[in-house]
Amino acid sequence: MKNIKYLLAAAFFFFVFAGCMKAQEPKESSQSLPAKGTVIVAKVGNFYITADDLKKEIDNYNALISAQGMSKNKIDSRDKKVTYLKDDVVRKYILYKEALARGLDKKDDIARALQDTKISLLVAALLRDETQKIEVGSKEIEDFYSQNKDMLRDPEQRQIAEIMTPTEEEAKQVYIELLKGTDFASSAKQYSKAPTAATGGEVGLISYELDAKKRVRFDKFYEVAFAPSLEAGGISNIFKGPEGYYIIKVDNIKKTEPRPLNELWDNIKNYLLFEKQQKAIAELANKLSGETKIEIYEGKIE
Repeated sequence: MKNIKYLLAAAFFFFVFAGCMKAQEPKESSQSLPAKGTVIVAKVGNFYITADDLKKEIDNYNALISAQGMSKNKIDSRDKKVTYLKDDVVRKYILYKEALARGLDKKDDIARALQDTKISLLVAALLRDETQKIEVGSKEIEDFYSQNKDMLRDPEQRQIAEIMTPTEEEAKQVYIELLKGTDFASSAKQYSKAPTAATGGEVGLISYELDAKKRVRFDKFYEVAFAPSLEAGGISNIFKGPEGYYIIKVDNIKKTEPRPLNELWDNIKNYLLFEKQQKAIAELANKLSGETKIEIYEGKIE
């Protein structure tokens, strides 16, 4: 199943870029003329270059130039198009014609590469044919939004203050004072050994960061600070950190509302469309797998 997923992912990639790949293949026209009404801009031996061929070549070139930050070199005038046709496109067809004459397309590595490209293009066409009629309705988008509102809100933020002492005994003494009603900020200034002591232990607004690599505090700090039982104004129990023993206070909880549906409409639609397409592709692959004899020789894989 994992291998099928990899195949589907690769096929979907070629489905997206199939147009670009196809545009780069010269057409051999020794067998038949282009369709009636096709505008022919050049002929190289038995190869016809059409206006559409030239446009695709220029579009690919301009896209590459733009990606390299050299937009000033774009082909954007008739004279530049004519020059590009004569100096680049025609030359490519001349070289292609010579490569065919030398039989280079019959070499094993070239023949295999051409076959791989053909397979990719045909798979891409099949996937496009299989998925192009799939649609996502308004009700599906609205239902997804309603069912996932909590996941579509920005992360909750909490205003945190801290006290850190080197020993658990010191932390217990501070904790007792806090239970008696001593001001947290005053206690932090007097007893805390954390860098925040001078500002009354003020850590600031923090969000629960799921990615541990992006956290600015140790994991236990986040676990305690965002515990559901610790409400605004509440003080945590003593817990151990890398540098000592901590007590934290939640000064304020900043809750957020889900972003409105109109802001998320296109993103939700694209997500649901992709999910439907992947499901359709997977179902097709599973169906065809049941109709095809498949042999895997795992022992030969090093």
